Amino acid sequence: MNVLVVDGRIQAVTDQSITGNGVREYDVGGRTLMPGLIDAHAHVFAINLVAENDRNIALTEMTARAVPRIRKMLDRGFTSVRDVAGGDVGIRNAIAQGFIPGPRLFVGGPALSQIGGHGDHRSITDESLDIDLNSSAFYFTCRIVEGVDNLRSVVRNELRKGADHIKVLASGGVGSPTDAIEVPQYSEEEIRVVVQEAERRGKYVCAHAYESAAIAHSVRAGVRTIEHGNLINSETAAMVAAADAYVVPTLVAYEVTAQHGERLGLSPVVMQKLNMVNDAGIVMLGLCEDAGVKLGFGTDLMGDMEFAQLQELTIRARVQRPVDVLKSATSVNAEIVQRPDLGVIEAGATADILVVDGDPLKDISILTEPEKNLRMIMKQGDIYRTDLTAKSA
Repeated sequence: MNVLVVDGRIQAVTDQSITGNGVREYDVGGRTLMPGLIDAHAHVFAINLVAENDRNIALTEMTARAVPRIRKMLDRGFTSVRDVAGGDVGIRNAIAQGFIPGPRLFVGGPALSQIGGHGDHRSITDESLDIDLNSSAFYFTCRIVEGVDNLRSVVRNELRKGADHIKVLASGGVGSPTDAIEVPQYSEEEIRVVVQEAERRGKYVCAHAYESAAIAHSVRAGVRTIEHGNLINSETAAMVAAADAYVVPTLVAYEVTAQHGERLGLSPVVMQKLNMVNDAGIVMLGLCEDAGVKLGFGTDLMGDMEFAQLQELTIRARVQRPVDVLKSATSVNAEIVQRPDLGVIEAGATADILVVDGDPLKDISILTEPEKNLRMIMKQGDIYRTDLTAKSA
């Protein structure tokens, strides 16, 4: 087959020869041509594994330190990334305008947390809720806000600024030391108003949630994507599928962080929670597949762990077929970010294209060595990197 790219889009996919003035031709015979990868759960500003280490870093420094992380994502073949806490319209627009090389970003601004929730990192002696006045990047990733009226105002303001989605923290988490993973956070009424405001603007809500009770009350409130979901049961998985919602697993975050977390300063409480969700992650994949849940693809890697982004592919392949893992990281994630023109190789699609040595449908691990096997990275028709030689058609 031949693929013709014109002005950033795929104009044709055909078995006929393509000729014309000014056409550059790349012979990729013997290799695989596939869509650019999409990571639907990342944090571009998460430059440290231990969140406390971000507390006194100004946003300008955080941005400077995030830039090389962002570029490395594109180097690995991720042409699109959804940031689900911290990434704002500024970093998204800087990439889109060419000031920073990297994948296109889909951003939601700070995640929303209840008092005492997963995003509340205050010490027990800190009674101040005026965290929006603090310019530290530590507070840039989460906002403490609760109550229907307050949530409605905050969501409207993020959408005013151009957010692509809104994230709520609907259960306890691994990285927060004072909230149990299994405890639901926010009332259904609170989550529902966030969903209503987002849907009015054609956007959607994603929810951090691990255990079935939190997942169920999020889905009942209209949440579209469940992030993590490690402790889901079969009944709740069926509920997610019936609601036409998505689960975005992030298994590599637990596996790799469990290997290095103690050395990098994670507390014993966090390590204990990490091991619990790590053990449950693979089981969750099977339950969701059996229930027919649409599975996205995410990584959620912080700080030094970001090197392992592509290892999510091989972890998922322990349970899923390579083709299904690749669908999660391309066409399913394109649905999640509301961009059906991404994640496919077809006429009319945006030209995000990878050329890979070998066949990832037979051996998905070849994608985990991009410096060796990734021969071309094209984003929106522009060749970001290639060592293939072009000739005039």
